Amino acid sequence: MTALRPERDSAAPYGEDTVYGAAAAYGGAAGPEQEWYDPQGYARDWYGEQTASSYAEPQSSPSNEPSHEPSYDEPSPRPRLDHGEPSYGEAWQEEAYSQPYVPASSPPPMPPIDEETVALRVPDSESMRAARSATHARSHAPDAGGRAARRKAAKRHGRHGGPTHEQSAEEHGATPRSRVEARRAARAQKPGMAVMASRAIGEVFITTGVLMLLFVTYQLWWTNIRAEAQAGSAASSLQNDWAAGKRKPGAFEPGQGFALLHIPKLDVVVPIAEGIDKKRVLDRGMVGHYAEDDLKTAMPDAKTGNFGLAGHRNTHGEPFRYINRLQPGDPIVVETQDQYFVYTMASILPVTAPSNTAVLDAIPKGSGFTTAGRYITLTTCTPEFTSKYRMIVWGKMVEERPRSKGKPDALVS
Repeated sequence: MTALRPERDSAAPYGEDTVYGAAAAYGGAAGPEQEWYDPQGYARDWYGEQTASSYAEPQSSPSNEPSHEPSYDEPSPRPRLDHGEPSYGEAWQEEAYSQPYVPASSPPPMPPIDEETVALRVPDSESMRAARSATHARSHAPDAGGRAARRKAAKRHGRHGGPTHEQSAEEHGATPRSRVEARRAARAQKPGMAVMASRAIGEVFITTGVLMLLFVTYQLWWTNIRAEAQAGSAASSLQNDWAAGKRKPGAFEPGQGFALLHIPKLDVVVPIAEGIDKKRVLDRGMVGHYAEDDLKTAMPDAKTGNFGLAGHRNTHGEPFRYINRLQPGDPIVVETQDQYFVYTMASILPVTAPSNTAVLDAIPKGSGFTTAGRYITLTTCTPEFTSKYRMIVWGKMVEERPRSKGKPDALVS
């Protein structure tokens, strides 16, 4: 073994040393175990002064004599207080020991344990039907007392289940009112003519505001969506007809598209239709060509003349909304079935009267042109969201390019 152990006496002969762990092996006989506390002080603190016979002080015995320990066959008498009363706990112990033994009652039976599962389950259909039947019977059970009892209950609680005016007055300590007084009070609670008039005016204002908001939404949002869709459809149809060879240059019917207008700087591509009718041309998102007798202008392929166009600045597709941003030299291209006509922006007239038709002359007045040539004129309303005045933009043709040679540089770059 590698554990530590006491050394044996070297003087004793081998084999005659004492048993390992005996008292002699540690240099002395075993004596009585000494108390670590003071018994007399402990008894004195708790039970007062005691006689010498109450607690016998243990005496040490020689190491070679066996120790006489007290016998435990009989319990030692419990110490008593000086005044002769039983010690703490003695009375209730004697009373408890004197009572006969009564076995404890068996615990209440536990409910049977479901061996299948401990999760929630839907109740049985029979129990659910029984519960529904009971609820239906209670809800449709006739009131006790018959019709007379129901009348009394209705009179007591009012026609609609609430307290009557008389009951409310009695609860608040006031005298019940008569029918005349009740009518006068109800009439006094009704709003007067001024209040009713103010309410009516307020409702009219609110309704008018809602209608105006709907109208503005229609003008600024819905008309643009619808016009852009119609203009896109017209442009696609025109290009398909060109590819099929159906349309030829010449006279066109009012509302009929015959060309496409490109303004690269403004990212505008819009079909050009014959005439300036609002419903058939302008409100459909297209640009109209001045072709009426009084305002008839030249076509792009004419040797000289002024090609006049009109378009909306706001709403209905608003193709000319930003023409005021054009600068001299910006390209304006008119595409037909056989040709590309390229113009450059020359000048602008910010504001003029709607009756100023001289801007559409062969030599436009106010444009800065002094001789006959091949010009283009764009007209629209100004200021924005109004039609009080007109804005005019002029351009001069700089190139006529056949479609067989491809697109001009203004559309390629």
